[in-house]
Amino acid sequence: MAEFGNPEVVEEEVDILIIGGGMAACGTAYEIGPWVEAAKSEGVDIKVKLVDKAAMDRSGAVAQGLSAINTYIGPEQDPADYARMVSNDLMGITRDDLAYDLGRHVDESVHLFEEWGLPIWKLDENGERFDGSKGMTPLKDGGTPVRSGKWQIMINGESYKWIVAEAAKKALGVDNIQERIFIVKLVNDKNDKNRVAGAVGFSTREDKVVVYKFKACLLVAGGCVNIFRPRSVGEGQGRAWYPVWNAGSTYSMAAEAGAELTLMENRFVPTRFKDGYGPVGAWFLLFKSQATNGEGEPYMVRNKEMLDDYPPYGQAAVPASCLRNHLMLKEMREGRGPIWMDTVTALANLRETLSPREVKHLEAEAWEDFLDMCIGQCGIWAGENIEPEKKNSELMPTEPYLLGSHSGCCGIWVSGPEDVGAPTEEALGEGIPEHLPSGWNWGYRGMTTVQGLFTAGDGVGASGHKFSSGSHAEGRMCAKSMVKFVMDNKDWTPELDTPVDQLVEEIYRPVRNYLEHKDYTTAIDVNPNYITPRMLQFRLQKIMDEYVAGVATYYTTNANMLDLAEQKLEMLKEDSLKMRAKDLHELLRAWENYHRILTAEAHMKHIQFREESRYPGFYYRMDKNFVDEENWKCFVNSVYDKETKKWTCFKRAHKDLVDKSKLFK
Repeated sequence: MAEFGNPEVVEEEVDILIIGGGMAACGTAYEIGPWVEAAKSEGVDIKVKLVDKAAMDRSGAVAQGLSAINTYIGPEQDPADYARMVSNDLMGITRDDLAYDLGRHVDESVHLFEEWGLPIWKLDENGERFDGSKGMTPLKDGGTPVRSGKWQIMINGESYKWIVAEAAKKALGVDNIQERIFIVKLVNDKNDKNRVAGAVGFSTREDKVVVYKFKACLLVAGGCVNIFRPRSVGEGQGRAWYPVWNAGSTYSMAAEAGAELTLMENRFVPTRFKDGYGPVGAWFLLFKSQATNGEGEPYMVRNKEMLDDYPPYGQAAVPASCLRNHLMLKEMREGRGPIWMDTVTALANLRETLSPREVKHLEAEAWEDFLDMCIGQCGIWAGENIEPEKKNSELMPTEPYLLGSHSGCCGIWVSGPEDVGAPTEEALGEGIPEHLPSGWNWGYRGMTTVQGLFTAGDGVGASGHKFSSGSHAEGRMCAKSMVKFVMDNKDWTPELDTPVDQLVEEIYRPVRNYLEHKDYTTAIDVNPNYITPRMLQFRLQKIMDEYVAGVATYYTTNANMLDLAEQKLEMLKEDSLKMRAKDLHELLRAWENYHRILTAEAHMKHIQFREESRYPGFYYRMDKNFVDEENWKCFVNSVYDKETKKWTCFKRAHKDLVDKSKLFK
């Protein structure tokens, strides 16, 4: 019988493995059925399995719910407009092919959500707003959504993820879904090191290790949170803006498999309601609220001339997100805090233009915005006696997060579409490993530079602003391309490059550390032979916070600080091998830490390599505190060698496929 330290080992073979249960995974699970049926008609029987470390109903970034879908093109804009917006918000360096391709597919996902039962706010023929409880014309039939911004539409979204997951589970079949299995390592093919052949993980509920073999897999395990010391400490520890279970697994597992990463220097530092991390989008976009300094002055007006330092991105109608932070941080550094969201004025102004019914509805929405997606902020408001129509609330920039589907674009370099004019050849410049593809597409949409390894959502780099709907749409695209890949490789048999018993020993190393040394001391958490996952994470967060531009230094760093971070991360990696796991929960925490450390190292290496401050307001290289368009308007990419444990960083050329001048007229 399996016991702690002596797990049952289960080996499975499938054709396609989906790793994750968030919006991208749900998109693939929903879409893949018809393509599998088409393959069957050609005599190829494809077996698909989805594995999630949590439970799909509440898995991923949308777990708590949302009050808006942030990417909906609609008839007012087109995919080129969307690609322009994405590029400008990320300071000019994005993959237009990926953004444009997403822009022409994303609305279909939104229409599916509404068809499955997601309530979407609409405008009636008189322009009056109604929430999703009132039956009105569906979007696909010409219904007009309530837009809270150029790209955002309002929803009643507490059960958003439940609705999307239900459709995914029904389409894929619950027999093909395994929950509470944490995949922690990809395994390359024995005969081709640039190919993925399997994955290994463990159950978070039973003493069981599961080893999968496959022809293709989709790695969609979210972004990365908690590599930086959070602003919330003590009783608030664990509060974060992005979901705390996003541990960088997508980036670290892909890197160890040999996949090329891109723009890992990019991070997102959202401005959020202080302490509760409550969302601000509805307040800025729907309620038209302004943010002010402690004197009541709108800092975007007071510091407007600072935008002239960053042409052309500061001259756009909507300046890049990082530049808006940049203007706010000036107020904080110069002692004009605190920063306020002027909710009182915003709600008073709305009362002058809206009907009493609409005013009442919007005041309820002020609370529901948090109840839908960040219930902890409601606790802050209630605990501090804040009524938003009577008392303003503080804003604060958070600690940094790494992600590829929100207002960030770090991630993995993937193959794009073939029909939008993307470069097909690129001279292999100095430092670019020769085995990597030279163009922007190599046959299968969403495939990384490792054969058979696909990604979507937070995994796709150089293409931010996908959000929930875009991640779902990218997952749907991967469904088709993965089936095509399997069809093209139907006679190939995967062979793991590492013996199964060796994989099991590696995964259970923290358990062995604990069982071997637990009796050395009488205090279980104090032991010279191991370190708890909790303590190791504190060390990681301290290093990143103090040396790699966290909140402790007002997001500043320099070459000397990065060199010191590099040394400290090397020692931390050595010490991480001494982590203990006294139970399955700690084993989960230990492996999340392994993933976080490698992701943190990638982030540090990229900032070290890019000798400019491309994202002022998100981070500053104080020794290179400028945007260098001539030398650094390029992609910074990297590959990791799991044998030598060394990173290779290099430049890839940037190219505009969509005319950007329209942004600045």
